Amino acid sequence: MRGFRYYEFLMAGMVTVLLCANLIGPAKVCTVALPLLGAFSFGAGNLFFPISYVFDDLITEVYGYARARRVAWAGLGALIFASVMSQFIVRVPPSPLEPYNATLQPALEVVFGGTWRIVAASLFAYLCGDFVNSFVLAKMKVLTNGRWLWTRTVGSTVCGQAVDSLLFYPIAFGGIWTSDSLIRVIAFNWTFKVGVEILTTPLIYTIVARLKRAEGVDTFDRGTHFTPFSLRDEGERRQYG
Repeated sequence: MRGFRYYEFLMAGMVTVLLCANLIGPAKVCTVALPLLGAFSFGAGNLFFPISYVFDDLITEVYGYARARRVAWAGLGALIFASVMSQFIVRVPPSPLEPYNATLQPALEVVFGGTWRIVAASLFAYLCGDFVNSFVLAKMKVLTNGRWLWTRTVGSTVCGQAVDSLLFYPIAFGGIWTSDSLIRVIAFNWTFKVGVEILTTPLIYTIVARLKRAEGVDTFDRGTHFTPFSLRDEGERRQYG
C-alpha cells in the first residue's frame, strides 16, 4: 500500500469534525431568523458537520473510494468509542467532594447524555450518508473522465446529505416530533449543508489541485469493488502533473 504525505492529516481532520459535530453540536438547538423565510431551528452540530463532507470529497477525489472507505470506518470507530465513553462518564457516580456537583452533573447529562435512539440514529445515518457521498463522487469521476469537479462534489453531497438527513431525523425523533416538524427540519438542514458545499467549491478546487500535485497522483475508481465491507486499497492511480 503506497504511503502519501497528507492522507493521514485529512483523515484526522475528518474524524475531528465528526466527533465535534456528534458530541458537542447536538446539545444545543439554534434558531435563526431569515429574511422572507422566517425563523428556523437546527442543531448546532450542523454548523460544522458539512465540513466532514468537504474532507470526504477531497479524500475520494484525490485518493479514491477505497481510501475514503477506510476513513469512514475510522470515523465510525471513533464515534462509537466517544459515545460509549461519554455515557460512562455521565453514569459513573460523582464524588461528594466535588464542589460543583449541583450544576456539573446535570450539565454533563444534558450535553453528553443523549438517548440510545439518537446515538444509534447518528451513527447509522453518518455511515450510510458518507458511503453514498463517496460512491456517487467516485462513479461520477469515472463517467466524466475527471472533468467538471464541481458537478461531482455538489452532486455527491446532494445525495449523501439527503440520505443522512432522511435517516437521522425520522429514526431519532419519529413519533416525538410532528410530521410537519420533521419535514421542515430535514428540508432546512439538507439545504443548509448543500449550500455550504456550494460555497466551498472554489476552496475545494484549490486544495484538490495542490493535493494532486503534492502527492503526484489522480485516482480513478475503475475496477474498484464498491462494497463498504473491505479495507483493500484499490483504484487506478494516474501520474498527476
